[in-house]
Amino acid sequence: MAQKIKELARKHSVPIVENKPLARTLFKTIDIGGFIPRELYKAVAEVLAYVYRLKGIRK
Repeated sequence: MAQKIKELARKHSVPIVENKPLARTLFKTIDIGGFIPRELYKAVAEVLAYVYRLKGIRK
């Protein structure tokens, strides 16, 4: 599944942020559309902040 997502991202020039421990934890602990557990807020926020910085650079 992850490989297919990365392949599609590359095909459409979408930046990829890899954080395997976070991805595995999210995959194991929440359902699609579920809430992010409080203990993962900081890690998810760091990824989102990085993505928003990239988005600003690409404009």
